[in-house]
Amino acid sequence: MAIHILGNNIFVLETKNTHYVLGVDKYGYNRHIHWGKKCNINDYEAKDIWDENSNHTRLDMAKQEFTVFGGTMYRESDLKVQFPDNCREIDLLFVDAKAENNILTVTLKDKFYPLEIALKYRIRDNDDIISRWTEIKNTGNENITLDRAFSAELTLPSVKPYTIKNTNGSWGGEYVETESTLEGGALVFDSKRGTTGHNQSPYFIAYQNADEKQGDVYFGTLAYSGNFKVLCTRDLFYTTRVSIGLNDFDFKHILKSNETFVTPMVFCGYSQAGFGEMSRQMNRFAINHVLPKQFNDKVLPVLYNSWEATEFDVNCKHQTALAKLAAKMGVELFVMDDGWFGERNHDRAGLGDWFVNKKKFPKGIDELIKNVNKLGMDFGLWFEPEMVNPDSDLYRKHPDWAYHYNTREAHTLRHQLVLNMTRKDVQEYIFNCMDEMLTNHNIKYIKWDMNRPLSETGAENLDCPQELWLRHTQAVYNIVDRLKEKHPDVAIESCSSGGGRSDYGALLHFDQVWTSDNTDSVDRMTMQKWFTYLRPTKVMRAWVTDINWYNSPMSLDFRFNVAMQGSLGVGGNLTKYSREDLEVGKKNVALYKEIRHLVQFGDLYRILDAQKDEILFNLYVSEDKKEAVAFLASVHTSFMKKEIPLLFEGLDDNKVYTFNLNNRDYEKTGAYLKNVGIPVTIRGMGYNKIIKIKAK
Repeated sequence: MAIHILGNNIFVLETKNTHYVLGVDKYGYNRHIHWGKKCNINDYEAKDIWDENSNHTRLDMAKQEFTVFGGTMYRESDLKVQFPDNCREIDLLFVDAKAENNILTVTLKDKFYPLEIALKYRIRDNDDIISRWTEIKNTGNENITLDRAFSAELTLPSVKPYTIKNTNGSWGGEYVETESTLEGGALVFDSKRGTTGHNQSPYFIAYQNADEKQGDVYFGTLAYSGNFKVLCTRDLFYTTRVSIGLNDFDFKHILKSNETFVTPMVFCGYSQAGFGEMSRQMNRFAINHVLPKQFNDKVLPVLYNSWEATEFDVNCKHQTALAKLAAKMGVELFVMDDGWFGERNHDRAGLGDWFVNKKKFPKGIDELIKNVNKLGMDFGLWFEPEMVNPDSDLYRKHPDWAYHYNTREAHTLRHQLVLNMTRKDVQEYIFNCMDEMLTNHNIKYIKWDMNRPLSETGAENLDCPQELWLRHTQAVYNIVDRLKEKHPDVAIESCSSGGGRSDYGALLHFDQVWTSDNTDSVDRMTMQKWFTYLRPTKVMRAWVTDINWYNSPMSLDFRFNVAMQGSLGVGGNLTKYSREDLEVGKKNVALYKEIRHLVQFGDLYRILDAQKDEILFNLYVSEDKKEAVAFLASVHTSFMKKEIPLLFEGLDDNKVYTFNLNNRDYEKTGAYLKNVGIPVTIRGMGYNKIIKIKAK
């Protein structure tokens, strides 16, 4: 791992297996040169290019690291500004390049105006992930207006078309894969909701002839939880580019004198071994370098959440009864969901009044917390800090604290409005309410929810109203960071009506995410696959509940099988479970505790696909390849399925592994398991097996 700054203004980022190369041409313009397999670094050069004709210019066809608006550049740009004299063109020239602490900084300046751009690249030992961001500085005395400020531009090497993967999901159906082969023009994936949302994802995956085990795959993901844009283009010169960053939809930022605007990070990489290796790279990278350090290297506890059992009807007696059953099952963290505060008897009142409801808890909430702690479990609590119900004490006192226009009727999605998080007094109110609960009560976990997107985005406190979207997201991060700094033993989960805020921006601040409000085990088989494409398995909360969304009801063992492939939680109404069901739960929770270090920290190999192959077969392997756990699950199989060989990926060819499957003990080498496999017959409804594998 090294950064090479060569004498001809060529800069080589050398990662574990790749080279990323940029440079400066003889005119002083930034140029992209190579991204992919390693070459002799002395061979790299910024070759001359010229105007094709009066309609296709040298700038227009250049491969660049950062494209700015202006001149004879007629393709998409990464930066658009307006200078005080209303000039909107930028002309950047190279100033210098420095490498320090594994960060390459390439500085560019406008020829005339006091605008300085620093392109930042960070590499780390033992991986191929590059962190990219841009710092934009106003070195003058007058304001500069930013109209677009993307984080990074990525140029893909092949002249052949790439197929681009993203998602096209919804609430309850997050992470549904979509892909398009980009032969020309543009593909755009974005959000305009104020959060990343449930529909499209702030990433790209670009490939040619790749699958789980082989093929070149390029990918990048934005670490930001608000409005984003991923812009993929392919031009007449067969160049495929991806620009990624803040959405320029309703975006504007006033850059004042001597201020620097820092864009969100992009984590990008290249896999030479298909989608599986892409996922394993990002899983390791996220655990080691993204997740907050309080809990990044610790297994997440098995939790129970009371929502499905009680909804808003919470009190000490009922919650304690649930806690006793959860404790017997082996649960480690008991979370009381919505309904504990204000006049919160339904979803039409109480949001914003973050004080304990005395009618429901006449002796205070500590009575319940002590009951939970005596049972050997930690206690957690649900909040929705960014929201307010019109029927609340907070709104009656501060109606101006919600986003609004005086001339427009507010839309109360889910009977709630969005608080103006750009106001300091709103931020302090939220922080103080949550801090008071954490300070005065033994709470170890917060589920931070957000159940609707932004609307009526009026903020009278802002000189530039288009800054609202960015400032809202930054305020959420700031409050979470302040809470974690003051209460380092409290874990915080990101939830946004399901998986609407499960991006890498959230992962820089939150310890885990709620995957989806859809907990149906059949749907989750597919949703969890696409979640783990670029997100770490560890943060993926997966509950066993009593819900089936239009699918056949599956056995409790089956539901545990699927949920144990993330960070396990239980959300069913335990008071309605039979003695046998509670024993099934206890057995599976105990098993999960034996294997969760493999699931949460191991390398995931997706071997068979639930939809395409009718059988889900996932293998989680420890880094040293001394142990693994395999999950088999099938809703049903068509026709008369015969015996098939299970081929185990990811094991050490030379190690001998032992395990039991279908009451037979096996002792085979990793090479045999990978190339010959173990025969198994999968028939019937709801087939599921979990196989613990150890090296001798």
